[in-house]
Amino acid sequence: MIIDRIEAYHVALPLLYPWRTAYGEDYEVHSVLVKIASGEYSGWGETTPLYAPTYSPETALSVFICVKEFFAPRIVGQDIEYAGQINDLLAVFKGNPFAKAGVEIAWWMLEAHREGKPLHRLLGGTRRTVDAGADFGVQDSIDMLLGKVQKALNAGHKRVKLKARPGWDIEMLTAVRSAFPTATFHIDCNSGYTLADLPFFKKADKLGLAMIEQPLFHTDLIEHAELQRQLETPVCLDESIQSVRDMELALKLGSCRCVNIKAGRVGGLRNALAIHDLARDAGIPAWVGGMLESGIGSGINIELATLGNFTYPNDLFPTSAFYRQDLTEPAVTLNSDCTFTSSTVPGIPYQPVPGRIAEVTRQRAVIER
Repeated sequence: MIIDRIEAYHVALPLLYPWRTAYGEDYEVHSVLVKIASGEYSGWGETTPLYAPTYSPETALSVFICVKEFFAPRIVGQDIEYAGQINDLLAVFKGNPFAKAGVEIAWWMLEAHREGKPLHRLLGGTRRTVDAGADFGVQDSIDMLLGKVQKALNAGHKRVKLKARPGWDIEMLTAVRSAFPTATFHIDCNSGYTLADLPFFKKADKLGLAMIEQPLFHTDLIEHAELQRQLETPVCLDESIQSVRDMELALKLGSCRCVNIKAGRVGGLRNALAIHDLARDAGIPAWVGGMLESGIGSGINIELATLGNFTYPNDLFPTSAFYRQDLTEPAVTLNSDCTFTSSTVPGIPYQPVPGRIAEVTRQRAVIER
């Protein structure tokens, strides 16, 4: 199908509560929405690198510029029949996986609408429902955190992820484990530590965590392998896996025993599928990570999570967890058993509301043939 038009929107969606991690605080989530059109069909995608280059070297602003100036002009006017063609057309550009993902994910949604199929069917997913975990950033106090964890466990969440950073780590973990001795927890370090912090990791290793997510430098594979050899707890890689090649090298080095897969971080859904399959074939469990996306990105993540090797509860959230008003109708809602239901309509059921997008748009660009 010929790509007639691409629209890009840099949006900033205010959070109900600051999202605090090892790399800082976010009071609003900056995303780039991409709408791609061919004839009477169109599809929306979302890629969410956040405001500043803290999670990765990319930012919402840099993604918007890359899509506007480089990527969309290379795609518009082309006859694109499968996702790999987009990867090939953009291969000349180094890095920038979040920006590439914005265009590539929107193409998948366009194709889903053209074929009249739920997105998960195009991806090869089979599950009707997918498990969602609960996630908590750094809180104002340990008591506040314990109260939120209790509510999450009472609701039926099968696991809880806790953000950790120096000064909010072993004391917090010890308190949580003491209060909830049998619950499933893991920590996300967001690259906030080094091998010099091995004493901390040795203490954490005794607390029965499901995994330690991205403890070391954001592009490292070698030191993660060294750390994994010294711990019983699985190391999970997030930021360090930015491409299929990264996953191949991580497997060769023994850098992890679990992997978090985010379509934006790895350059799109086609790469996410390839990394999922590499992990599956190596016997390494995977799960879908989240970047606090709006209902557009969240709905896409739910569809991705229907694949067979996503066996750990995923970073999937209802709209009400972070936002007063989402960008879509309906809102993303959690089932009573802490699962989400995959789509029964073409693409995803969460449709963008133009007026809401206009309210939070910082910049907009249109590229057409």
